Amino acid sequence: MDHAAVLALYDRDMRQGARPDGSGARVERDASVVRQVGSADDWNGIVWSDLDEGTADAVIAEQVRYYAELGREFEWKLYGHDRPVDLGKRLRAAGFTPDPEETLMVAEVADLTLDVEPPEGVRLVPVTEPAAVDLVADVHRRAFGTDSTRLRDQLLAQLSGEGDQVVAVLALAGDEPVSAARMELVPGTRFAGLWGGGTVPAWRGRGVYRALVARRAEVAASRGYRYVQVDASAQSRPILARLGFEPLTTTTPYVSP
Repeated sequence: MDHAAVLALYDRDMRQGARPDGSGARVERDASVVRQVGSADDWNGIVWSDLDEGTADAVIAEQVRYYAELGREFEWKLYGHDRPVDLGKRLRAAGFTPDPEETLMVAEVADLTLDVEPPEGVRLVPVTEPAAVDLVADVHRRAFGTDSTRLRDQLLAQLSGEGDQVVAVLALAGDEPVSAARMELVPGTRFAGLWGGGTVPAWRGRGVYRALVARRAEVAASRGYRYVQVDASAQSRPILARLGFEPLTTTTPYVSP
C-alpha cells in the first residue's frame, strides 16, 4: 500500500468531502475548516482543517464561539498529520480535553483475509429490526461500560432512513448477544468505515471481533468499496494487523471546553 497516496485520498474523500452522518445534520465548509453541525443528539465537530502557525489560534477561537452560539458541545477530531504540528497543544490551551488516541488503520479489501468464521456456537446475524438494535445497544453498554442511548437512537434513525448506508451485525451465542458492530458506507467514496466492534468481557479473545470485521469487509467488497478503515484502539490494533490492516496516522478527539 502506498501510505502517502491512500492518506491523501482519505483526506479528500472522508474529511474535505465529508457528508452528514445523519438526516438532521449538515456539513459546512469554509477556507479553514470542514465541520458537522446538528442537533444536541448528533455528532457535532471539526472533520478537517487547513491551518498554520499564524491562523490556528484565531480559527480555534472562532469555532468555539460558533458552536457556543448554537448551544452545542463539539469535538475537534485531530489527525496526527494535521498542521500546525502543535495543533493539539493549541487546542489544550484553548480548554479542549483530549480523549484517548486511536490509530487510523486502513486495508484494501482485495488484500484482506476474509475467510474467518465465528467461534463454535456463535452465529452472526444482520440487524434490521428495532428489537435487534436494542440488543446492539445492550452489547455496547456491557462491552464499554458507557451509556448507549445515543448509539441506539442513531442506529435506529440510520436503519430507517433512505438508502442502505449502514450495515449492523450482531453476534449471538445461542440467544445471548455477545458482540456487535456496524459499518457506514458513504456513496461516492472509496472507503467503508468500520465502527463499534464491542465484545462483552466473557467472550473476548475468542475470535468474535475478527469474524465481525471479516463479515463487514465482505459486504463492503460486494458493494464496490476499495478500502475499509477503522479508528482502532490499542486492543484492536494487533487483531486488525493480523487481518491485513495497516496504520496510516493517529486520531485524537478533542472535546470542546
